[in-house]
Amino acid sequence: MKTILMTMRVDVSATGERRDTMDQRWAAFLVAAGFTAVPVPNHLETALALARHIVPRGIILTGGNDLAAYGGDAPERDETELALLEWAMRHAVPVAGVCRGMQFIQHYFGVALARVTNHVAVNHAILLDGRSRDVNSYHNWGATETVPELTVTATAADGVIEAVRHVTRPIEAMMWHPERFDPFEPEDIAWLKVFFRNY
Repeated sequence: MKTILMTMRVDVSATGERRDTMDQRWAAFLVAAGFTAVPVPNHLETALALARHIVPRGIILTGGNDLAAYGGDAPERDETELALLEWAMRHAVPVAGVCRGMQFIQHYFGVALARVTNHVAVNHAILLDGRSRDVNSYHNWGATETVPELTVTATAADGVIEAVRHVTRPIEAMMWHPERFDPFEPEDIAWLKVFFRNY
């Protein structure tokens, strides 16, 4: 089975329950690209057991929750995603980051994030691999500089980095949400197919 492990956001209920959740559109988006989504709870031992047992075609670090280093309140998610990212690098399993997932990858490799404006609940143009494209945007944090390990592949007009690619490892990330387009963008589906099948 062509499975992709999907990390989940942490939502806190009115009664204090800490719930792991994932937008249902992720499953549909992955099916459109020929994959099966496997949600991963924010529990370290379970996450690593799933990775070892399933040996996925790839891992997607999804959106939602600020990083704990920037005031976020879901440290268990940071711990789970750190373990999955490092497991993936040890086993050459591709990792894609989306929104918070890209921020997590940037932070891991030493990119400093800062508050950004006009990037929440808007559509805007980006320059992606030298050409213009319109994308959605739902983030309060971003960066305008990178590190040698991460090549910038897309930027917004204000200089905020919108996509990166690791120079040697199978790691790529974007700030827009491909699962939120209706219908899904063929370009995003094609990218997912190529990225997770080339490794």
